Amino acid sequence: MSWLNKLHERKTPPGFEVRIWKKLPLITILGTLAIAAMPVLVRILPSAPEIDQAKHIKTVDIFAIATQISLLTAVFTVAIGCVVVHIMKGPAYVADSLPVEHADRPAPGRERRNGTRD
Repeated sequence: MSWLNKLHERKTPPGFEVRIWKKLPLITILGTLAIAAMPVLVRILPSAPEIDQAKHIKTVDIFAIATQISLLTAVFTVAIGCVVVHIMKGPAYVADSLPVEHADRPAPGRERRNGTRD
């Protein structure tokens, strides 16, 4: 006797989650390149003469690191969502059926002394 029986007739086709899943590597690479361009550009392009260049570079570097961490967190969160939706759309299972007592007909001997059921 198997614990769960698979319903072979029911399987939902993959949908939007698979398209998102396939685009995640490209989104990650393009986002990382865009974020990495900020520190490179701040070192190449001249800044205004009244701005402290070392402080400006350090600020852009910190901003780039924070943005990269946020990007990776967002991509990881979306990836988890895609996996969960894909698993939920998988084949359906049915457990072994158990007899259920109807509320209209409670089993005999299941009433308390004060007249209420358990």
